[in-house]
Amino acid sequence: MSRLFISAAHKSSGKTTISIGLCAAFARRGLKVQAFKKGPDYIDPMWLGAAAGRDCINLDFNTMGVDELMNTYAHYAADAELCLIEGNKGLYDGLDLHGSNSNAALATHLDAPVILVIDAQGMTRGIAPLILGYQAFEPKLNIAGVILNKLGGKRHEQKLRDVIEYYTNVPVIGAVHRNADLELEERHLGLMPSNETNSALAHIRQIAQSIESQVDCDRLIGISKSDNLLNLEASLDKVVGFPQANASQQPLRIGITRDQAFGFYYPDDLYMFEAQGAELVPIDTIKDEQLPPIDGLFIGGGFPETQMQKLEANESLRKHIRQAVEDGLPVYAECGGLMYLTRSISWQNAKYNMVGAIPADTIMCDRPQGRGYVHLKTTKDYPWPQSTMASIDEFWAHEFHYSRLENIDPGVKFAYEVHRGTGIDGKSDGIVYKNVLGSYVHLRDVKNNRWVKRFVDFVRQIKG
Repeated sequence: MSRLFISAAHKSSGKTTISIGLCAAFARRGLKVQAFKKGPDYIDPMWLGAAAGRDCINLDFNTMGVDELMNTYAHYAADAELCLIEGNKGLYDGLDLHGSNSNAALATHLDAPVILVIDAQGMTRGIAPLILGYQAFEPKLNIAGVILNKLGGKRHEQKLRDVIEYYTNVPVIGAVHRNADLELEERHLGLMPSNETNSALAHIRQIAQSIESQVDCDRLIGISKSDNLLNLEASLDKVVGFPQANASQQPLRIGITRDQAFGFYYPDDLYMFEAQGAELVPIDTIKDEQLPPIDGLFIGGGFPETQMQKLEANESLRKHIRQAVEDGLPVYAECGGLMYLTRSISWQNAKYNMVGAIPADTIMCDRPQGRGYVHLKTTKDYPWPQSTMASIDEFWAHEFHYSRLENIDPGVKFAYEVHRGTGIDGKSDGIVYKNVLGSYVHLRDVKNNRWVKRFVDFVRQIKG
């Protein structure tokens, strides 16, 4: 299991662009590349997955135990020739004072050599104490090289190389010069998702070409094959176990919105639907005029506000979904999906009608209304059934939304009490209406929260 951990001294250092380029460059060499992303994130993994040619998988200390995290890595890395793990924020950043959930901790658990991406704008001699400090802070961590980023030119590059060679023993693996053409467009929730960019693959190829010309990819491949790598294959499916398909299960068809407005899904969560005997049926909320024959509907997160004019224009589908809800169709909607099910979305002095199944209106704001990890407890109105495999009433998840709900019907029921986080009103999340559960929280199907099974069981229960 050859592997590299790409981290940075701080966020916005350009490590995602470099990670995308490396994934694509390795794949162009014919390697089977498996990308991983630390933490709760949808957008970076979409780009990394597109670059690697296979789904990127999230590894998150705050929703997964260490054993499950390691097992998940081993499961998805089993048939890969090179794994690239991209950290979040800085190498030593994390929620815990002692760093137990930091990037460095994950790299240590995986025994992965770290390549440190350094935004070197305006730096010369000062880069040496930065590197030395990062080495000294966690002596057991293997910082195997640095990639200098956002350089001002050849002269700047040479100065940095001379300083690093003189004062440190860390090799410079690459030096990437500033290039606006390589930047990924950003918006209020981070990078623009690749499902919105028609030219995403062309952009990835451009990034890969630039990275290949400025980074020693062959040397990185050599570093990834370090002799002291752990034999993680031995842990495969031993700790948690991955649900397998049961041929005796009643087959189901569950619609899933996959288009420019909605695309925030964890790939391994979607695999769990298949393991539970559910076929996922793609739905385009902008182009499709009606729902296909389905037993349930999953509307994930995304950016419906950027597509709200097109969503309103598709009146036929909005009415069809509204009627399906009234007729009892089981629906689960997360964040952007919740927004779509409300009466309207207002943003930038414009207001557009949405499905209207949830009695509330969505208002976009300039600042985040909810951001970070949430701790929730189910209420008596929680609609999905419990089971031996999925029994839980408290769990961790995450939220990241710039919108809030207004004009909420005072009679609505909520599925969750919010013990940490914001949710819908600071106290509650998860509006329940008929067989709909719509919330701002993003769930992750992990050992302590097998939500996919609960939802699928609910769909089967309603179907009879």
